[in-house]
Amino acid sequence: MDQRPSIPVPVSADAAPEPSRPPPPASGVGASLPLAELMRRGDVLSPDCPARGILQHVTSRWGVLVLVALDRRTLRFSELRRKVGGVSERMLAQTLQVLERDGFVDRRAYPVVPPHVEYRLTPLGCEVGRHVQALADWIGGHLPEILAARGAAAASAGG
Repeated sequence: MDQRPSIPVPVSADAAPEPSRPPPPASGVGASLPLAELMRRGDVLSPDCPARGILQHVTSRWGVLVLVALDRRTLRFSELRRKVGGVSERMLAQTLQVLERDGFVDRRAYPVVPPHVEYRLTPLGCEVGRHVQALADWIGGHLPEILAARGAAAASAGG
């Protein structure tokens, strides 16, 4: 392991100037920067940030569930609709179109009667799906705490 000497950090605010932020990306707001960096800069909070819309698509109510449902499997529309309980046909179609446009879902239509259409995750979709699944797993692992907090909030609001 690399043993580098530690560099003392000034304690008072006026002891050293704040480090300068890196310049904005060359092509468009937030181009090719990690989301954490965009958040640090405040770019994701800007309505002009392209990552903001993509983040909304991936983390939408149905976007999350579609990404999880398609994890390592190819499904027809009707199978996907059954798997993602509660989603309307129209909402599922819209969600799939948005995720396809963003490059996360691949749609394959076969020229047969009746129509046969299959959906699967692209390599990019598999990658984002792993992160979405990790978030879902985290929520599942903390569900008792979250539900307890909800219960406490409801009790204090009603009491």
